Amino acid sequence: MKPLTEQEIRAAFVNCTKGEAKRLSVPRDLAERPWCDLDFFGWRDPQAPDRAYLAAELDGRPVALALRCPSAASWQMRRSMCWMCLTTHTGGVSLMVAAKAGKAGQQGNSVGAYICSDLACPLYVRGRKDAGVGARLHESLTLEEKIQRTVVNLARFIAKVTA
Repeated sequence: MKPLTEQEIRAAFVNCTKGEAKRLSVPRDLAERPWCDLDFFGWRDPQAPDRAYLAAELDGRPVALALRCPSAASWQMRRSMCWMCLTTHTGGVSLMVAAKAGKAGQQGNSVGAYICSDLACPLYVRGRKDAGVGARLHESLTLEEKIQRTVVNLARFIAKVTA
């Protein structure tokens, strides 16, 4: 993924208003992110723990989504698998819900998926971040095939939000 600026990220949101995109919290250390290892850039809002965001490059242009996620609860301490990257975590997977883009979102329609709570899927797939023992199941796929699967799952999620 090519590095994105704060302005590019804010302009790329498809499921919130321009005012909401202007007010949301974007990390200040964008230049220090491992962009070459990212298929998408995801972050949690430190001032609003129930909010998360992700930005990706789709068809050569940036697309960003605003997500809602519940705070951690005791029932979430069971082992769960991320739908996007297939990493398993104990308590590290959250239901991320995105309002649909356009009129459907204004009417309250949304799309959800169970995704790594820290939105570090690309780093887990590449082995750059460790989710613990048994987090990555042994597969016969190559690293490139695992990355491609994650990218396809991401594109499917974005397509559901923008449909």
